[in-house]
Amino acid sequence: METDEEKIRPCERGTVAEPQGEQRVPGLGSIPTVGVTFSGWVARSWDRCHVPGVGVTSPTAKPKKEEEEEEERWAEEKGQDRKGKPKKPGGKKWDPDEEEWAPPAEKKRCPPIGLESHRIEDDQILASSMLRHGLGAQRGRLNMQAGTNEDDFFDGAWCAEDDSRAHWLEVDTRRVTMFTGVITQGRDSQIHDDFVTSFYVGFSNDSQHWVMYSNGYEEMMFYGNVDKDTPVLSEFPEPVVARYIRIYPQRWNGSLCLRLEVLGCPLSAVSSYYTQQNEVTSTDNLDFRHHSYKDMRQLMKVVNEECPTITRIYNIGKSSRGLKIYAMEISDNPGEHETGEPEFRYTAGLHGNEALGRELLLLLMQFLCKEYQDGNPRVRGLVTDTRIHLVPSLNPDGYELAHEAGSELGNWALGHWTEEGFDLFENFPDLASALWAAEERRLVPHQFPNHHIPIPEHYLSEDAAVAVETRAVMAWMDKNPFVLGANLQGGEKLVSFPFDTARPSPPTPAAAPRLLDYEDERPELQETPDHAVFRWLAISYASAHLTMAETFRGGCHAQDVTDAMGIVQGAKWRPRAGSMNDFSYLHTNCLELSIYLGCDKFPHESELQQEWENNKESLLTFMEQIHRGIKGVVTDQQGEPIANATIVVGGINHNVRTASGGDYWRILNPGEYRVSARAEGYNPSVKTCHVLYDIGATQCNFILSRSNWKRIREIMAMNGNRPIRRVVPGRPMTPRERLRLRLRLRHRMRLREQMRLRRLNATTASGSPTAPPPSTALPFPFSSTAYTPWSQEPPTAGTWETDTETEVVTELVTETEGWELHTGTAQPLTTAETYTVNFGD
Repeated sequence: METDEEKIRPCERGTVAEPQGEQRVPGLGSIPTVGVTFSGWVARSWDRCHVPGVGVTSPTAKPKKEEEEEEERWAEEKGQDRKGKPKKPGGKKWDPDEEEWAPPAEKKRCPPIGLESHRIEDDQILASSMLRHGLGAQRGRLNMQAGTNEDDFFDGAWCAEDDSRAHWLEVDTRRVTMFTGVITQGRDSQIHDDFVTSFYVGFSNDSQHWVMYSNGYEEMMFYGNVDKDTPVLSEFPEPVVARYIRIYPQRWNGSLCLRLEVLGCPLSAVSSYYTQQNEVTSTDNLDFRHHSYKDMRQLMKVVNEECPTITRIYNIGKSSRGLKIYAMEISDNPGEHETGEPEFRYTAGLHGNEALGRELLLLLMQFLCKEYQDGNPRVRGLVTDTRIHLVPSLNPDGYELAHEAGSELGNWALGHWTEEGFDLFENFPDLASALWAAEERRLVPHQFPNHHIPIPEHYLSEDAAVAVETRAVMAWMDKNPFVLGANLQGGEKLVSFPFDTARPSPPTPAAAPRLLDYEDERPELQETPDHAVFRWLAISYASAHLTMAETFRGGCHAQDVTDAMGIVQGAKWRPRAGSMNDFSYLHTNCLELSIYLGCDKFPHESELQQEWENNKESLLTFMEQIHRGIKGVVTDQQGEPIANATIVVGGINHNVRTASGGDYWRILNPGEYRVSARAEGYNPSVKTCHVLYDIGATQCNFILSRSNWKRIREIMAMNGNRPIRRVVPGRPMTPRERLRLRLRLRHRMRLREQMRLRRLNATTASGSPTAPPPSTALPFPFSSTAYTPWSQEPPTAGTWETDTETEVVTELVTETEGWELHTGTAQPLTTAETYTVNFGD
């Protein structure tokens, strides 16, 4: 109980010299001390205060000026000066304007110490017991997610082995820390409903002697969760300084399971040398804070005003609540596509509660602007040679919801989806399944393309289950010829690349025994034709990141799935259909990857500087990869650019198209490639292109000459575009086909005789020419470039009228007696052998 003396004189102060290593404090016992060392002793200034709600006397060192002010205040209360002598009458007169009352100081707020972000390592978390290994102390982190199967080795909380109130969960900060509160959460599970409803908190400096947080009369009870998902913050009325903190659950729902985050401000350097080496403080003068929608818009406006010659702000559409989806373009000529300059994109905020990517792109905008103005050659080269698009928030509705809850109190799902309930990353058309179905029917690439696969019509209908944000992103992709891009996400630390869709396993015979192991029944992985290129791109980001390739601690929620490299194919890690990455690869020229920035989706503002330093080099290095491979312009013989020409790389069954200016880019790994350019109405052109290891794409331009395909299509259109059956060589012939072949051979002999007679007539002496025999040649010249035969109904005898002669012969049989060109009458059905018409230009 509080005594009268404590009420009148709540604090005492003094300076003590104690043996280094321990200190006796009333109510706390023998505790290791932290102070200034003098030959084995510690000199410490201390306050012994009776603090309501705290039963621990916390020694705190104070500055000299503050100590002198307190001495004067205490002496004045006793009517003495600082030396203890009686104070003379008089002194300072009372000023009626002097403020007698000062508002209380704002309560100290500390950031998380890093359980959720994994800055606190597994061996810093201990527990009195565990139900099994998958529910050990290391699983007791805030927002820890369970594995794909319940009750596996990676469950979603720490759980005690029995329902006893003696169990505890302990965290060692490895430094003297001022604790201000804890955040608790229940077990992540689809089956169990476990969460702690009340608990005690204890503190220690040596993990042996513990003092419970008290309200002055008894141990103070803190009240926790009412469900298993929503985090609950329990703030301490007064902060406590210690190294260790323990949670002692007292009541719970279901089983004793807990997830935890601790709020605390470090008061000393970490004890681990290696941990100190990893702590980085940014030297860039940037705005390190979380930005609401209004703040984000204002920041982008400020950057645009500071660098108006290289930046442009535009929007790609609106969210379901009407918020504009803003983008910033950074280029030496913003606002238009320059021939030969590739286009790059970074997007973030597909899931509104994954805020780190949003802030990194806002920081990147500021960084590029400042460094360009300062003349940084690397940044100037990027801005001059690349058209960069940055979209910090694709789901502004979800972010506003998560931002309102706060960095630490938003759960794993709050703001994840759009206002209409869509997961934007998985809301795109599933083009991979359509491609694989066509491959099984052997339709690729002659009847079904291996690139620029069209969007299904049902997906574009008004009543389709497609988010308005997704429609805006697809239209944005079609408008700009992007070459490389990445979407920034959170909740894990790795780089994922296509395919994200797992290819269904081929059907097994009915007699085959069915395997019971679920791992053997998983769909097979299908690699993209650009699998090696995607791995190169993913490694370029992960290897430049300060911590992403350090996978020895495992993943954020399960084991390491990246083979100790920080990269993984999406279908191997988390299979899902209709991802943004697969759609971008199969519908556009752009190679898109997903970059998962960290375990904590919404890190505290205090961690933004560290995260910027972790990712700054990676963000720049990944952008530079757009200048690796080959590039060029496809033109005709008159120098006019050819749009939508197809660039085919030998050995890679995935093509790209030229932009409106005839320019193209193809990201390739170093090596030698046989590359061809093809376009409708032109003859293909083939070159050998070499890709070097240095950054800088190899120039490979193509000049295409016109072909006869345009005229062939005109003739086919005149013929009603009726299908032409293709005769497969080696297939047994039917009696009808044999008859057609005999007629064709007879017709060929007649044509040859006619040509022989024409040559004789051209070389004979003067005289009246004889009437030429009836001709069955077409009224235009032909060439023999070995085209597949056209076969239709058996032809009948007929003639073709012509005014010109030609040396080249083609076998053509008609079904009618004769017809005239440019008439509106029905035209004959025509068959031809292995010859192609050559009409010239």
